[in-house]
Amino acid sequence: MEKKIIQTDQAPAPIGPYNQAVAAGGFLFISGQICIKPDTGEMKNEDIQAETHQVMHNLKAVLQEAGMDFSNVVKTTIFLSDMALFSEVNEIYGKYFDGDFPARETVAVKGLPKNVNVEISMIAAG
Repeated sequence: MEKKIIQTDQAPAPIGPYNQAVAAGGFLFISGQICIKPDTGEMKNEDIQAETHQVMHNLKAVLQEAGMDFSNVVKTTIFLSDMALFSEVNEIYGKYFDGDFPARETVAVKGLPKNVNVEISMIAAG
């Protein structure tokens, strides 16, 4: 099986030993994205809405680099710092899809990188 590393400067550079995404076997596996603005490296986390939009913009950039968009997404995982944020994140997340939603799970975790409130990873099919 051949794999291809996907990298774009339109999404934040990895902050550890991983890649933004890896394409393999007709699928695109996107690493969890947080609210880092790729042009400045600063966090866009003034509120949960801004934070979630930045996460989705980062995911969109990685999808585009691979020649895909949200319609290709088959599975997502949403990590939240607190399940009380679920409805706000869910509302914004849903606006990025055209009703053909992917499979998904949402979990609350004790901590996320850089103390953010939301991180989302995706699997897309090409």
